[in-house]
Amino acid sequence: MVLISIAQAQFFFLALTRVLAVLSRLPVLGGQVIPTSVRISLGILLTLLLSPWQSITPETPALTLLPFAFAVLRELIIGLTAGLALDLTFGALQTAGELIGLGSGFAAGRYLNPLMGDSGSVLDQFFVMLTMLIFLVINGHHRVLTALAQMFEVLPLNASLNALPLDEILHTTSLLILNGIQIALPVFGALLLADLGLGLLARTAPQIQVFFLGLPLKVGAGLLVLAMSLAYTLPGLIALLEQIGPRMLSLLGG
Repeated sequence: MVLISIAQAQFFFLALTRVLAVLSRLPVLGGQVIPTSVRISLGILLTLLLSPWQSITPETPALTLLPFAFAVLRELIIGLTAGLALDLTFGALQTAGELIGLGSGFAAGRYLNPLMGDSGSVLDQFFVMLTMLIFLVINGHHRVLTALAQMFEVLPLNASLNALPLDEILHTTSLLILNGIQIALPVFGALLLADLGLGLLARTAPQIQVFFLGLPLKVGAGLLVLAMSLAYTLPGLIALLEQIGPRMLSLLGG
């Protein structure tokens, strides 16, 4: 008969807190569309497989209430900080779709995106779904799980938490925002040229209803340039998702 001490149960709960905090920021495994019972069951299974809580001997003294509460808060901060890399990666690609939709007129129609938990345009949803598909094709979930296991080596359970690398967090945030803008730049540039052309047309021929002419023109131009530039943006998109595991560890100083 296997007996589990209070200290082992506490360390398991700490590991579970960290795992669930990371999974809550990953739309594929722990998004809002996944039922809570499934997310908790998946978190328990991953904690049993990945965390080193079994190394705690039954003779280890249990934590009292206040140190245990601080330990839970520390693990929650660690998990959410690592999950910030997931938020920034998917958010940067969502920003690319938002920028394209804003210039092409698709931003006028918005609806709820259950994967990200907020509203977005049609192109916004397209980029999110495309990102999810590529993420699964390149086994991005395996990279996240590998990084999750390495987190217990970089920051062991109930270890002292040093100051988080704010410079690395700010650098990663700015880099991912820049990548999102670069993905949207070809379409955004084409839409800007279309606006300039429509402005010149309105000057030379005022009798033409530029507003009614420009709306379908910009929609068609946006979709055409997006289809043409997709082959050039996909390698950068894949490279962005392939580095998601190391990015999670870098935010923790690993």
